[in-house]
Amino acid sequence: MKYTFESKLSPYIVGLIQQKRTDGFSYANDEYHLKKLDEFCVASFPDAATITRKLASEWSTIRPTEGGSYRNRRVNLLRQLSLYILSLGCDAYVPRNPGKVSKPVLYIPSRAEISAFLAKVDSLESLRYHGRRTFRAYKVIFRLYSCCGLRLSEARLLKREDVDFDKGVLTIYKSKGHKDRLVYLPTDGKQILNDYRVFIETAAPHSPWLFPGLNIEKPLTGAAIQHKFKECWTGLPFAVNADKIPTPHCLRHAFVVDRLNDWMRQGLDTQELLPFLSKYLGHKGPSETFYYYHLVDHAFSIIREKDMMSHRVIPEVYEYEEV
Repeated sequence: MKYTFESKLSPYIVGLIQQKRTDGFSYANDEYHLKKLDEFCVASFPDAATITRKLASEWSTIRPTEGGSYRNRRVNLLRQLSLYILSLGCDAYVPRNPGKVSKPVLYIPSRAEISAFLAKVDSLESLRYHGRRTFRAYKVIFRLYSCCGLRLSEARLLKREDVDFDKGVLTIYKSKGHKDRLVYLPTDGKQILNDYRVFIETAAPHSPWLFPGLNIEKPLTGAAIQHKFKECWTGLPFAVNADKIPTPHCLRHAFVVDRLNDWMRQGLDTQELLPFLSKYLGHKGPSETFYYYHLVDHAFSIIREKDMMSHRVIPEVYEYEEV
């Protein structure tokens, strides 16, 4: 294990982690949060040999620096630990399921905005050797988000062995939901990735990562990618008029919106194609994919153009004529 646990709950924490990994879960982020729980117990409940109502209540209190989703994740992890303790025949208080937090509507950049953003990324330059290597990585990784709809971690954690450069296929392992899948690159994406391979094999020949960070033994961090995204985005003229500040994940949303809009323009049956897009994105099903389709401004004209039913449902209203 990566961490050493010191509270009186440590035997249960270690047992839970071992059980989850035996079941096939990586449990890396959860181990980190369990370490935070362990530290919390050492500081505030040093004598607690199980989870009590008071311990659960204080752990579940939302903190000033976190959002509802993050807090719920902590509570759900404590619930898992409580249920594990109960499964061993010991007593433990099980906090209630906190439920879901409503998801905010994200900003969906248009194609013109994405093109301007990628042009800004392409203009990045650095006089430092390490800077040139990471800037070259950004030019590729942001295209994987916008052209393939990858999640933030799916792209940055790619290893060279996960990529079939000849066929243009990425193998995504243990993504959200602990699922593996294949992602096929568009033709121009395949060429971009092959050009990058030639560069990175010279710049960091011994690194297993496709996008190594400053330390070539580790991949680019999520924080570094988000920082570079914000830096490039805020440097664009239209950024000041955006009602929300986008994130790298917005490029994945924009990918879904563009695919569905293109299918509608071509007159294709989106209901038939949606399951394929869902598999491509690594979603549980089409309903999860359709959530991504926000009614952005440029979608209204497409829907209006393709709508063949509303004039029947809402008949034309004529001026009232007195008899």
